[in-house]
Amino acid sequence: MSKPILIDPLKFAREGRSLSGALPVGGLDERVHGDLSDTSGEVSYQLDGFRDELQRLALRIRLTAALQVTCQRCLDGMPFSLDTDSVLTLFASQEKLDEACEQDEELDAILAEPELDVIALIEDEIIMGLPHSPKHDECSRDTLSLAKADKPNPFAVLAALKRPKSE
Repeated sequence: MSKPILIDPLKFAREGRSLSGALPVGGLDERVHGDLSDTSGEVSYQLDGFRDELQRLALRIRLTAALQVTCQRCLDGMPFSLDTDSVLTLFASQEKLDEACEQDEELDAILAEPELDVIALIEDEIIMGLPHSPKHDECSRDTLSLAKADKPNPFAVLAALKRPKSE
């Protein structure tokens, strides 16, 4: 796991700071690796602090990466291009966060802690940006048909059981 990059999110946003770089996928937490078929490559990130149109402090995080996910049909690896752009509005109190989320259901907001681990934020964004059930448009090998070929049709077995024994 990579060494954490810690920021004060409120100060970062208030001062309009920026942070960018690239992280090796292999150095990220295991919770990210579980959704990938291999851990090669790197994730490029750009984090910017700013004030939104309502003058609330916010962070914009952009990620790009060429990742390998597992096809749910054939279980082979398949390329996935991650390209995310998210805005997280920062709130100093849970009450204000809850109130803002009630008024705007589309709002992505977090409670601003004294320290925010940028790498953990990147990992969260990767997990949310991955497809739930990735599938090739056309799989190179049809594992499902191979599995079916070895087994009799269960309805044919039931039909044979229903036939009278005199046949």
